[in-house]
Amino acid sequence: MSSSEDQALPGAIFEESAVLTVKDLSRMCAVDERHIVEFVEEGVLNVVEINTTEWHFTGTALRRARLALRLERDLELNLAGVALALELMEELERLRRELKARR
Repeated sequence: MSSSEDQALPGAIFEESAVLTVKDLSRMCAVDERHIVEFVEEGVLNVVEINTTEWHFTGTALRRARLALRLERDLELNLAGVALALELMEELERLRRELKARR
């Protein structure tokens, strides 16, 4: 193992219970705010709180948005395809947890 391989990578733990705005989410994902709005419109992201002026998301939305962006980029999926892929991935994970619980 080389010396560069055993160095720790810097990072931060993001709390899933944090509340994020569209602006926060777009900045953290390095995309335009309109892209986040499109994710909401397609059902990729869910708004947890709607004020008269602003949408809010949980910290979990950050993980989901980043995964959606990777699916768009790496697999060249459109928004409907991203929404379907995320739904299927979540269903697969749910089924795996259920199977594991039965063992």
